[in-house]
Amino acid sequence: MWKQEEAEGGEGERERERERWVEERRTPSKSGLVLPDEVAFVGKDVEFKGVITYSGTVRIDGSLDGEIHTDGGLLVGPEAVIKAKVTAGTVVCRGTIHGDIQAKEQIVLCAPAVVQGSLITPVLSMEEGVVFNGTLEMKPQAKAEVLRDAGANVVNITSRPPVQRLAA
Repeated sequence: MWKQEEAEGGEGERERERERWVEERRTPSKSGLVLPDEVAFVGKDVEFKGVITYSGTVRIDGSLDGEIHTDGGLLVGPEAVIKAKVTAGTVVCRGTIHGDIQAKEQIVLCAPAVVQGSLITPVLSMEEGVVFNGTLEMKPQAKAEVLRDAGANVVNITSRPPVQRLAA
């Protein structure tokens, strides 16, 4: 009987951690990242092979091998291992992704994420402690208001500092 209570306590703690993590993703931040409610949850002990197509937001804490297609959000938990081609609106990753990711809105990589593959997105946010090996292509964003909201966080890297000429 005590083992059942202990197991339920472990599940309860995992559920509370999951809720805290998801709530952090929904809370507006400097990046303006706000995700809708989850429509599905792939648990830690779940292994999936194939193609997932959905709308809304899905959180994955298990293993997935295949493809993910959505206009919505993908939340990758810290223990998740994904080997897939990902096409999404927004991707927030704390786990491991091996494969190419294309996001229409943005990609957010939070420590301790490990990502290997190409990223195509108009907006990328990466915390210290993330491991990223691959290529990055920043395409213009469909929604100009996100860039406008970023305001002070946007740096024009194509501009050059003024050149000072010294008199001889």
